[in-house]
Amino acid sequence: MILPIPSNKQRFIIKLAVEALLPFELGIRVYDPRYKNTFYFKRKARFHKAKIKREFRIALPVSPEVLELDIFDKNAPDDYAFKVLDFQIEKMENQQVWATEEQHRFMEFAISFAQKAGYVPAGFFESPNHEFLFQYVNRITDAFGNELITPARTHRKMPRVQISQRLFQGYTVPIRVAILAHEGCHWFLNTRSQKTADLCGIKQYLDYGFPTIEAVYAVTKVFGKNPEMVGASQVQRTKDVVAFIENYKLNA
Repeated sequence: MILPIPSNKQRFIIKLAVEALLPFELGIRVYDPRYKNTFYFKRKARFHKAKIKREFRIALPVSPEVLELDIFDKNAPDDYAFKVLDFQIEKMENQQVWATEEQHRFMEFAISFAQKAGYVPAGFFESPNHEFLFQYVNRITDAFGNELITPARTHRKMPRVQISQRLFQGYTVPIRVAILAHEGCHWFLNTRSQKTADLCGIKQYLDYGFPTIEAVYAVTKVFGKNPEMVGASQVQRTKDVVAFIENYKLNA
């Protein structure tokens, strides 16, 4: 089931209620139908038996001119296993983001790039006033040409971020924003600490109004694709982010 949304670059929240008619796995996708690899939200939810009702709240603090919401059975071509009980669009108020003017400019540039990263070619992308530079490469490699699993990395001595096109194309727009916010914090705070950059970037991301579930995905995505890299430090890193998000929601 595809529902068109005249988003008009506005901030809003999609409220959706679904009832299972049979046990099934629900898929939800919100995307810009004009461009490939441009998903603003992705989620799956398993309904273990019939008559279960669930509500979903999808925050979209940024949007393109048009969107489509696709609700579907992940394991069947037809949508006989469920029905939509409610579908509403609610205005999302602007939120106060406490940051320097420089950080605001970086965040706006990061969001703009995140929205088009799924279809633009590799190359150099500059912010409007030439303050920041994103180097979009086919893949990030080490000095020997071996691909690194990091989706992005920041130059310590200048505001330049190198970004892996191969990895970024598979991420949603919010995950891209969370990763870029993290990289920006490495630069602004002049820190090598992943935890410091994680929490700084996630706070900016959440302050802007992006979905919390995507923030967790942003931290775990790279490790999920490379389980051999998961160790105690990565597990603790994820726990720190989850704890920060829970505390953030309690004090919001």
